[in-house]
Amino acid sequence: MAVTKLQRRKRIKLGIRRKISGTSTRPRVSVFRSNKAIYAQVIDDIKGVTLAAVSSYELGKEKNNVEVSKEVGQKLAEKAKAAGIESVIFDRNGYPYHGKVKALAEGAREGGLKF
Repeated sequence: MAVTKLQRRKRIKLGIRRKISGTSTRPRVSVFRSNKAIYAQVIDDIKGVTLAAVSSYELGKEKNNVEVSKEVGQKLAEKAKAAGIESVIFDRNGYPYHGKVKALAEGAREGGLKF
């Protein structure tokens, strides 16, 4: 039986989540990429709360491309800094680390977050 892309991503995602977990001192940045938008959250897994969240819709962008992803990363860093967060753990959520996911991470680094 063939494994679909979604099943493969879910298996990779679970492997990543086994290894990393966000704390209040170093929360996790989770990325979700759809065909229309890109979303990012800063999550404290111990308390189970989202500390900051940004999406391309929030920025008023209609497209989902590398430039928009970088802007989302910069806005996330801005919100995280306002919440007092300096250092984070990056969770690519099973997506390959290139293109939009990589641009979001680079934007967050440029915004001042430490990975």
